[in-house]
Amino acid sequence: MTQSRQPSEQTASTPTLSTSPARVAFVGSGPGDPGLLTLRARDLLAAADAVVLDRVAREDVVLAHARPGVEVIDAGHGEQGQELTHAVRAKLVVKAAKAVGPAGLVVRLMDGDPATFNGLAEEVRACRKAGLTFDVVPGVSAVTAGPTYAGVPLTSKATGAVHVLATEHAGLDLAPYTADADTVVLLGNTETIRKALSALLAAGRPGESLVALTTNPTTVRQTSVTSSLEAVDRLFSGKEPFEVSLAVVSPNVDLREEFAWFETKPLFGWKVLVPRTQAQAGPMVDRLAGYGATADVVPTISVEPPRTPQQMEKAVKGLVTGRYEWIGFTSVNAVRAVRERFEEFGLDARAFAGLKVAAVGGVTAEALREWGINPDLVPTGEQSAAGLLEAWPEFDEVLDPINRVLLPRADIATETLVAGLRDMGWEVDDVTAYRTVRAAPPAASIRDAIKGGDYDAVLFTSSSTVRNLVGIAGKPHAATVVACIGPATAKTAQEHGLRVDVLAQEASALALVDALAGHGVGLQVAAREAGQPVQRPSDKRPASRRRAR
Repeated sequence: MTQSRQPSEQTASTPTLSTSPARVAFVGSGPGDPGLLTLRARDLLAAADAVVLDRVAREDVVLAHARPGVEVIDAGHGEQGQELTHAVRAKLVVKAAKAVGPAGLVVRLMDGDPATFNGLAEEVRACRKAGLTFDVVPGVSAVTAGPTYAGVPLTSKATGAVHVLATEHAGLDLAPYTADADTVVLLGNTETIRKALSALLAAGRPGESLVALTTNPTTVRQTSVTSSLEAVDRLFSGKEPFEVSLAVVSPNVDLREEFAWFETKPLFGWKVLVPRTQAQAGPMVDRLAGYGATADVVPTISVEPPRTPQQMEKAVKGLVTGRYEWIGFTSVNAVRAVRERFEEFGLDARAFAGLKVAAVGGVTAEALREWGINPDLVPTGEQSAAGLLEAWPEFDEVLDPINRVLLPRADIATETLVAGLRDMGWEVDDVTAYRTVRAAPPAASIRDAIKGGDYDAVLFTSSSTVRNLVGIAGKPHAATVVACIGPATAKTAQEHGLRVDVLAQEASALALVDALAGHGVGLQVAAREAGQPVQRPSDKRPASRRRAR
């Protein structure tokens, strides 16, 4: 028989609690285009306890993806404005990792790709010495993205080797890079790139070698020009300021006219005014960016609850108890207002069982589907109150057991839909679900830009956005392209003395952006046919009125 042995002092052990050390993730932020940020980089930024920025990496990336209140540490410059060395940056990363504590995460956000001209090796050594674990998340490098966005392939059948040089390195020997078939990518600032190009010519690269110069690569502020190596210095010595951060010396520069795709986007470089709330403007801003434009969102209205809630409370009770045959939604705000009231009462989409639901258009219908409600009626033609009325069936005493319709709408909604439904035999409860209040005026700089013609286009998504923008900021400049979502909005714009240039084919915000892009294509075609350079609308103002973008 085997006896169990009691643990002795020598054999007994006490479990110890262990914690993971802080982790550092070296993450590439990409070359400038926010769409080039990797999915892994986005996820790490969302989980970060602290983010350490270098001299170029953009804080807007942090604001877009990190959680509110994350600590942001500037490792680009010191208190006196001096540029920090790699060694000092490494110390800041280690200090940040120790500050976030065990299991914390520090994202070291680096411009472009961490392993390309970023001092990654020095900072990794510092982390290892401090006992920190680390990850490296490669990013899209300006080495490849810059030339690609400029329309210059790095390689082709006509080229040989590809060389990448950082021009800030002192004593750079350019003799090995003089073969005319090679591609040479130069990174740096205006002064160092200018010196490197001169040195390349002096080292024996043929003077007729083609050069593409780019500033602000991969952003909508990108500008590219081409020259020959022997003539390029004249660009730097001209009267107008000339900045550059990337140069490509390659036979492939000759392909730029054929391969250019970024700077030829329909709205490239356009500055567009979007008079809408921030919550509503997101999809429009993204679509504009896809066409090469930047957008300034200026809220013209504020959506607020009705002054007295009793009317909506009575309507919700009637909806639940079967008072209505139909409910009609004429905006996303109406869907949001009803949904919020339902949630206050502990109700959900199941309360709509047996009720017919109408939506004024595709965007409103999508907001209903997100709530779990599939609308029974959506106009296929004009997506407006008039279009909804045209598609709405007349009341039939035999087919319709109830003759009442609920319309939860804004306090300033027109009577077109209500009057039309009553003419068709329906009883209508027109209920104020939300109020639209004119927003406060934008900053003086925005007002000046609107009236001075700094904006290339303005997108009006409703008559109220026209009235309120003019009321709080003034009329857009005559050079600004005015785009309207539908005939009613266009009529209001014309009543306010505006020339309407663009009308969306359907009443949706994204269709409005697409229509503006179509207008931009038309301007490009007309310029090419006339043998003239493509100009933005704001470029057509007198030179004295133009402002730096």
